[in-house]
Amino acid sequence: MPEDLLSKIDTSKLPHHIAIIMDGNGRWAREKGQDRLYGHFHGVESVRDIVEGCAELGIGYLTLYAFSTENWDRPKNEVDGLMELLVDTIRKEVSILNKNNIKLHVIGDKDMLPEYARNELQEALDMTSQNTGLNLVMALSYSSRWELLNAVKHIAIDVKEGKIDPEQIDQNTIQQYLATSNFPDPELMIRTSGEYRISNFLLYQLAYAELYFTNTRWPDFRKVNLYEAIIDFQNRERRFGKTGDQLTSNAALTS
Repeated sequence: MPEDLLSKIDTSKLPHHIAIIMDGNGRWAREKGQDRLYGHFHGVESVRDIVEGCAELGIGYLTLYAFSTENWDRPKNEVDGLMELLVDTIRKEVSILNKNNIKLHVIGDKDMLPEYARNELQEALDMTSQNTGLNLVMALSYSSRWELLNAVKHIAIDVKEGKIDPEQIDQNTIQQYLATSNFPDPELMIRTSGEYRISNFLLYQLAYAELYFTNTRWPDFRKVNLYEAIIDFQNRERRFGKTGDQLTSNAALTS
């Protein structure tokens, strides 16, 4: 089955950047009579499988929404468990990332993370910094409103200090101050577990992304589900405000 779907993917039309909201760990666990951390623990297996799948396909960037700023309001035992799981997972996975030439990045308010988590993350970032394959971006303690507020503050500071002419501020200026300034915007956003929301995730960057929603809980999401999302993406017409006729005409001119 995965091989059948894989053969349907046009490798010349892959999304360069895929972003995923990994939703449904808690509900998956409750359906099995377990606590929420049980779901998060098994969600790590999905992360490993999807990262591997993207690397095998040649996807350039994969951003995973791992922990939002709003998640800090969850019960303390769940937050503490998630931080411990994060550190333990990173410690175990760094060698695999290096083996597969995967470069790790982190976006978000890292100052809110426990010191031991920050130290472990920094070590992983340093150890994978020379890799040139898939760019794995972990959104940790991240929210888009935090990101946009942070960008506005820093733009205001640079205007005040005379580094920026306010009359010259444009979309490129804003993008340079975002946490994702070094990455292209996602072309495909996947959300698992049947929710139809973006949930404060890459609001600016997802302006022209194709949105794909699936009822599959994150701990059950595997390569076959990734392939289905990519095939769906490739069957869509990306117009960017233009008409279908314009796209057809432009394609004819460039062929």
